[in-house]
Amino acid sequence: MKKIILIGYMGSGKSTIAKLLSKSIGFEYLDLDELIEKELDSSVSSIFEQKGEVYFRKKEHEILKKTLQLNQNLIISLGGGTPCFANNLELLQADTITTIYLKASIENLYRRLQFQKANRPLIASKNEEEMKEFIAKHLFERSFYYNQAKYIFTTDNKSPAETVSEIRAVLI
Repeated sequence: MKKIILIGYMGSGKSTIAKLLSKSIGFEYLDLDELIEKELDSSVSSIFEQKGEVYFRKKEHEILKKTLQLNQNLIISLGGGTPCFANNLELLQADTITTIYLKASIENLYRRLQFQKANRPLIASKNEEEMKEFIAKHLFERSFYYNQAKYIFTTDNKSPAETVSEIRAVLI
């Protein structure tokens, strides 16, 4: 069974594009963060606050591994850090998995995330300059992992529908 995995930084459009792509090609859509929240009966931010990042990353790895073993075609959007921890990148390089990196510029990520700050504990208390610096630092640290994707699509100045159309063109 095929798995299409969307990776990228928070705010890059993974969830939005995964949902549209799911409808477009008829694969079920799953969001890894939602699966984690359901299994642990707690929000991602609460898990980070109460149990710490190491605990979260361990659970994230376990749930990703279990999800990739499901015997069905799936589109899965991952959290921004998922490919960077616990050998998750190795899991994503299996023959049945197609990874897609949704790449966005620092400016576009900032523009999208500034309206979601309250729901994003990592950036909630940052001002504009701090937030842009935080995003740039993270992108630099994670670029090695993100760039291992089979396909890379830039989402800047494109509608989600345009990005889905581009993805469909390489999948079909």
